Amino acid sequence: MSWRVAADIGGTFTDLVAIGTDGALRTRKVSSSVGDYGRAIVEGLGALFAEAGIAPGEVEEILHATTVASNAILEHKGAKTGLITTEGFRDVLEIRTLRMPRLYDLRWEKPAPLVPRHLRLGVPERVNVRGEVEHPLDEAAAEAAVAQLLAEGVEAIAVCLLHAYANPAHERRIGEIVARLAPGLPVSLSVEVLPEMKEYERSSTTVINAYLGPILGRYLTALSRDLQGAGLAAPLLLMQSSGGLMPAAEAARLPVHVVESGPAAGVIGVQMLARRIGLADAISFDMGGTTAKAGVIEGGEVTRAGEYSVGGGIMVGSRLLSGAGYQLKVPAIDLAEVGAGGGSLIWLDAAGAPQVGPESAGAWPGPVCYGQGNTQPTVTDANVVLGYLNPEALVGGALPIDAAASRAAIAERVAAPLGLSPEEAAHGAHLIAASNMIRAIKAVSSERGRDPRGFALVAFGGNGPLFAAGMARALGMRRVVVPPSAGVFSALGLLASDVELHLSRSWRHLARGLDPAALEAAAAALEAEARARLRAQGFPPERIAIRRGATLRYQGQSFELQVGFAAGEGPEIVEERYGAEHERTYGHRAGAGEPVEFVTLQVIGTGLPDRPRLPERLSPRSIRPPQASRRAYFGRELGWRETAVLARSSLVSPVVGPAIIEEYDCTCLVPPGARAALDGFGNIAITLQEGPSA
Repeated sequence: MSWRVAADIGGTFTDLVAIGTDGALRTRKVSSSVGDYGRAIVEGLGALFAEAGIAPGEVEEILHATTVASNAILEHKGAKTGLITTEGFRDVLEIRTLRMPRLYDLRWEKPAPLVPRHLRLGVPERVNVRGEVEHPLDEAAAEAAVAQLLAEGVEAIAVCLLHAYANPAHERRIGEIVARLAPGLPVSLSVEVLPEMKEYERSSTTVINAYLGPILGRYLTALSRDLQGAGLAAPLLLMQSSGGLMPAAEAARLPVHVVESGPAAGVIGVQMLARRIGLADAISFDMGGTTAKAGVIEGGEVTRAGEYSVGGGIMVGSRLLSGAGYQLKVPAIDLAEVGAGGGSLIWLDAAGAPQVGPESAGAWPGPVCYGQGNTQPTVTDANVVLGYLNPEALVGGALPIDAAASRAAIAERVAAPLGLSPEEAAHGAHLIAASNMIRAIKAVSSERGRDPRGFALVAFGGNGPLFAAGMARALGMRRVVVPPSAGVFSALGLLASDVELHLSRSWRHLARGLDPAALEAAAAALEAEARARLRAQGFPPERIAIRRGATLRYQGQSFELQVGFAAGEGPEIVEERYGAEHERTYGHRAGAGEPVEFVTLQVIGTGLPDRPRLPERLSPRSIRPPQASRRAYFGRELGWRETAVLARSSLVSPVVGPAIIEEYDCTCLVPPGARAALDGFGNIAITLQEGPSA
């Protein structure tokens, strides 16, 4: 029997999943090895294989979601990078755009550019918007610029010239000069990274690609070496921010596509699950130890964004305010994130008001109950005090905890200053954490013109199922789904993913009066390139699927919306589809006479597997809770309740809450009055009634 293996690195835990061709599922959750993330993967897989009796030679594929790229940006630990651009435009990277994350904060400062000004050099050349050369490239100046950057000791060079998307000749020539003067030095050309209009977005994306290339390249080289040393010679594929997989070598060349690698996998898992159980509309909710993320599946499809920013702090407010971080104009699953996880610290601000997060205790020292030296209580400590979590141990008994230490920390640091009992203070912290995470759900639903009451909430991550029912009730949602192996579900999402290739090109044309043949020819050219690149990765023509898309705007607008279209559909169909999307997103559409403009054409090429990615039903690891019941606290109105403690398998017969379902990788809370049962796929399906929130 052969196995496929997935590894998902989080801020607190690294999740490992192996699935056999017979549907056997084996999971393991280990602490993330901060500073050397690959060590937790190799050691954790070794322990998982020994436990499950898997031989390394039986593994045919290794899938990986990593935070290495995003951490390099957050910590400003990327490669020393130089930028070559058109003379007079080297400050585009610093001027940025007028987008402000906090409109009335006069003290807010832009983040420092990833490339300091002395490493941003301009060269004489000019191409206009139509791709016509107005001023030839001064090759002597280009050579001097490259030599100057090499003298400064740069580890990578980014090249982004004005309007290069319309004519790439000058950029490619500078790439040749770099290759001649510094063979082997990583070079990122904007025409290969992002051949689209908008100077700041293109410059920022190209610079980030260069900034991350050496870092991710070294990480993947070391990880591959360690995996091979453990006898694992299977291909290594990485999750992209867009939700598809890409070969490790391609990820090292284009690391901008894996910056939000980790959060994307869970949403793809929810999409797979929703299709299996006939759920058209779902909101994914992933709460781990450090952050919580929300995404949307609508009509069975994942919602994607054309651009996003990273490194500007965790999103805690409206998605309509952006610009805090570094802009990346690459496809990504549309996610909202808040700093609320099991390790989020509970603290009192200067006015004495309780707050939760965004600071986290992380994997080390972790919550107070871990006994690793932390004295500041966390969300996990609050849930221990409330009786929601096992008071003896977590992770199936592998992680002993000290419940008394959690209660003492809550009592001293939170309850006493507020004049509350420990359970009241803990319940208040639980509700604050839930309200913070509700903001993420609203950001991907109501702020996008979608009513969350029409969606089911699919909850996963080590802490998601603990909060999901209470949050859903507060939002007016009536259905919660907790999938099998919920605590490692993001890693399981990797196993449900396909190899994908995203290509785009700027293509500015008014839709009205456009020759349908011109649209078809431009889209077909992109499609042919995608098919050729997927064939080069070993996919035969019959296992390649292509989806077309375009971004459009009303002429004069600054921002676009994305719509899909099929081969043979003309400009008038795409224009109408854009109008409908504009009305759904913003609540209105322009009159029939308002011109609509194509801005970019896009294709998504998918390499299809030769057999189903996952079996029809999953059989996760099961544990039998040591207790039949324990007391749990549900707020002043409901107080302490004797609460059944069950295994997932116990839900073959429906139960009415309060109930706690304990599993190896997570704990699920069914609040009083809610009904929980297993569905045909093995999910915990929770149906909510009107009543006080848990």
